[in-house]
Amino acid sequence: MTNTVKRLGIMGGTFDPIHYGHLVTAEAARSRFQLDEVVFVPAGHPPHKQKKKVTDAQHRYMMTLLATVTNPYFKISDIEIARGGISYTYDTVRFFKEKYNGKLEVFFITGADAVSEIMTWKKIDSLIRECNFIAATRPGYSFDNFTSNNVFPQLLISKLAFLEVPALAISSTDVRRRVENSEPIKYLLPETVETYIYKNALYEKEGK
Repeated sequence: MTNTVKRLGIMGGTFDPIHYGHLVTAEAARSRFQLDEVVFVPAGHPPHKQKKKVTDAQHRYMMTLLATVTNPYFKISDIEIARGGISYTYDTVRFFKEKYNGKLEVFFITGADAVSEIMTWKKIDSLIRECNFIAATRPGYSFDNFTSNNVFPQLLISKLAFLEVPALAISSTDVRRRVENSEPIKYLLPETVETYIYKNALYEKEGK
């Protein structure tokens, strides 16, 4: 077995549904940070969405699988779904670190909006020591809030990189709204995911 440290991107999210914004972000991060692979980890029970309706985890897993299968650098893990309970980033990062016996440099990929609330995450002080963070932003996003105040510790700032992704104009919320209102979603997400959504009647108005 090689002693080379693997550079792993972890793309966490609800993926309800996964769309091209997620995929473009993952590929851009893989290229810029020379990641060996990016593993998509659909959340089981996201702690920040406990009061919101979230599509069944198996549907979200299948859509993520369909969306990523054609990219040899993309993998998918059901660790958070299989674990049960609320999904915490710290637990997921530790799972992969232990899987590779520590020979792993982790880059956690998420949106800048999520990073803005990062100090509320479980075991955040330990998490900062465990991995790097890639914050995906829309072009023109202001980084001032991250660098000009005393909310974020210097260690976090030193391990945080920003990645502009034009495709982030696409959002899962908008895709769900479009389906509910019988508006087109073609070209916002892979055709396989679009077909899956319609085949399983996801996001349609209740009683339709």
